[in-house]
This record gives sequence, C-alpha cells and structure tokens, in this order.
Amino acid sequence: MTENSQQNTLGPLTTLAIEAERHTVTTNYHPLPVVLAEGDGAWVTDVDGVRYLDALSGYSAVNFGHSNPRIVAAAQQQIAKLGLIARAFHSANLGAFCNALADLTGMDMVLPANSGAEAVETAIKAARKWGYTVKGVGDNQAEIIVMDDNFHGRTSTIVSFSTDEDAKEGYGPYTPGFISVPFGDAQAVREAITPNTVAVLTEPIQGEAGVVIPPATFLPDIRKICDDNNVLMIVDEIQSGFGRTGATFACELLGVQPDLYTLGKALGGGVYPVSAVVGRRGVLEVFTPGTHGSTFGGNPIAAAIGLEVIEITKTGEFQQNALDRGAQLRHRLEGMMVEHAGLIDGFRQIGLWVGIDFNPDVVTGREVCELMMAHRVLMKDAHGSVVRISPPLCATEVDIDFLCDALEATLGQVAS
Repeated sequence: MTENSQQNTLGPLTTLAIEAERHTVTTNYHPLPVVLAEGDGAWVTDVDGVRYLDALSGYSAVNFGHSNPRIVAAAQQQIAKLGLIARAFHSANLGAFCNALADLTGMDMVLPANSGAEAVETAIKAARKWGYTVKGVGDNQAEIIVMDDNFHGRTSTIVSFSTDEDAKEGYGPYTPGFISVPFGDAQAVREAITPNTVAVLTEPIQGEAGVVIPPATFLPDIRKICDDNNVLMIVDEIQSGFGRTGATFACELLGVQPDLYTLGKALGGGVYPVSAVVGRRGVLEVFTPGTHGSTFGGNPIAAAIGLEVIEITKTGEFQQNALDRGAQLRHRLEGMMVEHAGLIDGFRQIGLWVGIDFNPDVVTGREVCELMMAHRVLMKDAHGSVVRISPPLCATEVDIDFLCDALEATLGQVAS
C-alpha cells in the first residue's frame, strides 16, 4: 500500500491537520499520514478518534507509557511551584535528582542537560578536556574512537563522525578528531588506539541502525582495552537505557561499567526533555565554573520528572515486562519466519526491542509501516528494508498479540 492510497482513507480532521503543516513545517521528517492527539499507556489516538498501538514509543522516550500518571503528577506538581531558575542559584530538587541518578548508575557525578545530543556533545567535551588536563595529550590532538553506523544525534560535531550520508552530506566542514571503526569489532578498536586517544564512544546496541546487537564479548573487551590504554569508555544508553533491554542499562547485561554514560529520552518520562552525563568524579571534575553550562539543564521541572522516573525504574516492573513481552514477541516472530520464508530475512531481539530485516526485493521498510498503520499499529523503518519494534514497556500480552496479528496480516498482504 502506498502513502497516496492511504491518503484517500484519512479522516477529515487528519486531512486538515496535515494540510495545515504543508507550507510552514520544515520537511526534515517524512511522517506517516497520522495526526496524533492523545496517548494512554501503549496506545495513541488521532484527531479523528482512531486508536493505534504505538510500537515506536518516541524512539524509547516513552518507555513508561503515554500519560503515565506518576510522571504527569510529578510534572504538574512541580510546574505549579517553580519552573525555570538559572543555575546561578541552587534549586530544591536538583541534589535529590542527581544523587538518585548517580546511585542508579553506580557512578559518582551527574551533569544534567536536555537532549541526548547535548549529553553526547558534553561527554565529548569532558573526554577531550580530561585528555588534556589529566592524561597529558597535546593541545588540540585528542582523538575519540567511534563506531560505523552510529547514531548519537544531529549536531554538527556528531554528524561529523556519522557514516550515514543522509545525516552528514552538506554539513561540512566537519569536526576533526574522530576515528571510526566497525561496530562490534574490538580488535579494530585496539588497532585504532594511539597515544592521542582519549575515549571510545559506542552504543551498546545500535538502535537507529536497526537494533544491531554486537557480540557478547564486545563491551567487556572495550572495557579492558580502555583500561589497558588509559582511555575513557563512553557508552550511549540514550535509547537502550531505562529498561528497554530487560535491564536498567544494557551494560548491566554484560557486567560492564563505563567511565561515562550518556542518558536521555526515557529519563524525561515521555513528557519533557531530560538528559544527563553520568560518570566518574575524576572525569567530570574537569568541568569548573564557567567552563560549561546549560540554561535549562537540571531545571526544577526536569529534576522532578527525572526523580520520579528513577523511582519507577527502581521497581524493576518495566524491566521484567520487557523480558516477558520480548519473549512473547520473539516466539511469534519465529513462527512468521517459517511461514513467510523469503519475505523476512531475519530479526534481532533484545528485551522489548526488535529489528526485522525484510527482503528488499519484495518490500521496503516504509511500505511495511504504511500497511501496519492500516492495521492500527504505528512503527518506523530504519534503513532500507529494516523495521524496528519498540512499544512502551507497559505493553500487555494482549497488546503484543495485537501487534503480531497486525504484522501477520501485513505479511499476508505483501505475499499476495
């Protein structure tokens, strides 16, 4: 089914809302033709009253469900008391938030920010300054090893080391100081180390690339390589963190502790942008007054929401549901692999996070998502014929069956 054929079936309010965007909303996204107005748990409702299962959850920003009552209440209570103050002053809940996040991660210090990209940019600055002031790298010589097919954000520095041409092309000149190696290849990381290497930056699972899972030895090997060479290990858990993989953080699955975490998305509970760099004291102490800042980072609303998210995370309820519903989803997909051999080339699953590879000679990922929308499930393609599934971690057994029934129906349409 093409987008144009779907357009003919859109409700009147949806059509009007899409038309209202046509001339003034910059076309840096290519959304499905659905206009969402409300959300509750794992479900969203469009302006015409049609309900959909959300199988993307804001790229894992909505791990705890839409309109989670605990998170909404925390936000409302804080908004009614105090919104933004400058970090020129202390605020009542910043210490509680940072203490709780440090405890949750097993780290020493927290630097609060807003977006995931801001957290990654901050971690890059921290690693470089640590390299100059602690490791003794020569001025402006610091190098950071990154991974092919990475996704860490859209800023000009971050896209400088992207291997996705759509994200990178046309934004030069590019920021130097990054060495890219194949994701999952620890030996390539080892060979890329030089005396100027200050950090290795990696995702534990590459979400935007299609839920790509490295060998189980990869993160432990990176930890050892960094230890052996006096290099920082920076792990971007912006998408993988807060229960998505069945653990609070993906690193926990392998017993690895990085020097710096970059966190975001679900830390804001799906209602507010909250991010942070969390790490060892000996690294984050390189920042001193006036050397780094963020107007909204750690503001009272962000701190209140983040603190409630941490309390929810500590129950373990969502991690366990990610494991249970992930196993259910995997079982259904294994059956579809058999029934639709030649249409699904394979899939990767960890927790409630799946990347499905469709046969590119038969269907694109975008086409699959358009068909799934007709069956009231909202998904997002990654690259080419890859589709990812990441519903909120509150999704029920019935929700996952609904998703899988819709996918089976879609596969039947494609096969016919």
